[in-house]
Formats: sequence, C-alpha cells, structure tokens
Amino acid sequence: MTTNKTGAQAETCPAQGLLKMLSGKWKPEIFRLAVSGPLRFNSLLRDIEGANKQSLAVALKELEESGLLSRVVINPKPLHVEYTFTDKGKALVPVFEQLEGLAG
Repeated sequence: MTTNKTGAQAETCPAQGLLKMLSGKWKPEIFRLAVSGPLRFNSLLRDIEGANKQSLAVALKELEESGLLSRVVINPKPLHVEYTFTDKGKALVPVFEQLEGLAG
C-alpha cells in the first residue's frame, strides 16, 4: 500500500509492478528477442546494439529473478546457457504485441 498526498492509503496499481520488472536497460529488447525462441548470452550481446556484458548480465538476472525468463545450463564445460520464457513471461507476449501495434 502507498500513501497519497492526502494521507489516505491507496492500493498500488498492479501495472506498476510489471513496469518495474520490465524497466531498465535492455529488458524490453531482450523480451522482444525472446519471442523468437531460446536466447544465448553472446547472441544477445551481438543483437543488441550498444549492450555491454555487465549491463546485459544484470538485466538477464533481473528478468530471471522476476520470473519472466528461466536460465538453463545446457553444458557446464564450456558453459552453454540458454534463456527462455517462463509461463509468466509467455503470458506477456500478447501485451507486447499490442504495444508494438500501437507504436507502429
């Protein structure tokens, strides 16, 4: 709950939580690319212009912690990791498609 200017208690808008999960450097772009299938870190690094390893790793970790992406280790040596949508992440795909339709 939050307090507004008058001091009254107000419920936090559910969309605020979602926007917080998706806000941040590279998250919308990661999300857009995840629609095509499993993602690998180095592929993302190549596909997202201007991304650097550190900020990309932080964004992926936050998306994983929020339950939108899952991280699966395919092979430990050499390390091969894939990121894929969770059911929660898949549920947001239509929302992103609608937003793209409004923007385009």
